[in-house]
Amino acid sequence: MTKHTLSVLVENKPGILARVAGLFARRGFNIDSLAVGETEHPEVSRMTIVVNAEESPLEQVTKQLNKLVHVLKIVELDPTVAVQRELLLVKVRADRPVRSQVLETVNLFRARVVDVAPDTLTIEATGTADKLDALLRDLEPYGIKEMVQSGMVAIGRGSRSITTGPALRAA
Repeated sequence: MTKHTLSVLVENKPGILARVAGLFARRGFNIDSLAVGETEHPEVSRMTIVVNAEESPLEQVTKQLNKLVHVLKIVELDPTVAVQRELLLVKVRADRPVRSQVLETVNLFRARVVDVAPDTLTIEATGTADKLDALLRDLEPYGIKEMVQSGMVAIGRGSRSITTGPALRAA
C-alpha cells in the first residue's frame, strides 16, 4: 500500500465533512490524517486527506467523491511537488536540572516554547511527519506529559493553484 495525499475542494456547507469521511469509511479506508479549513474563498474549504491505499480502490473512491454534490475539485498531491506540514504541541517535563537540555533540543529542531511552567515547557513545532517524530523521540526521555498533533496540510509548489478555475466560479 502507498500513502496518498488528496486535496479536496468543497463548498463550505454543513455536513460535507461527514459525507466525505463516511464515503471513505464505507469503502474500508482508514484516514491517516484529515485537515479541513477555509480557503482564500470563504465559500470554499479545502480538505487534505492522507490515506494508505492501493491505486485502483483509491481511484474508485475519488470517482465517488467527485459525484458528491458539494465537492468541487480533487487533486492528488505528489509529495515531491508539494509542501507538506503538520503542527505539534507537546508538554514536556522540564524542571530546573534538565530545562537547558530540553531548550537545546527545541532549538535544534527549530521549534519554539509557547508556555513555561515551573516543571514543564509547552513546545510548538511544525514540519514533516518525520521531523516531528524525531523531535518526539528526542523529548521522550524527559517525559512527555501531553501532546496534540494536527493533520497534514499540503499545497502544491510553484505558482499554480487548485483554487482557480471554472469549478470554483460555480460555488
